[in-house]
Amino acid sequence: MGMVAERMKSRLGEALAPVHLEIHDDSAKHSGHAGARKEGESHFSLLIVSTKFVGLNRVARQRLVNGVLADELAGPVHALSLRTLTPEEFAQNS
Repeated sequence: MGMVAERMKSRLGEALAPVHLEIHDDSAKHSGHAGARKEGESHFSLLIVSTKFVGLNRVARQRLVNGVLADELAGPVHALSLRTLTPEEFAQNS
């Protein structure tokens, strides 16, 4: 896992106390596209399972995650694909 991914993992862990977290670097799929960095770590897919999402709709969950990762989104991260679930939703989808 690269430095950007590790930093995101740490920030998400502190802010959301996820019961499950997956971070996938999809940068290779976007090589040559807008926002892609030659170093990679510009495009990510995240699966976050947290009790902090209970009672929040999809947009509110995404805003919460984007707020936690504001520094990364202002810097090296060009795009995030988010899947945000409560533990109950995760159990139903597994």
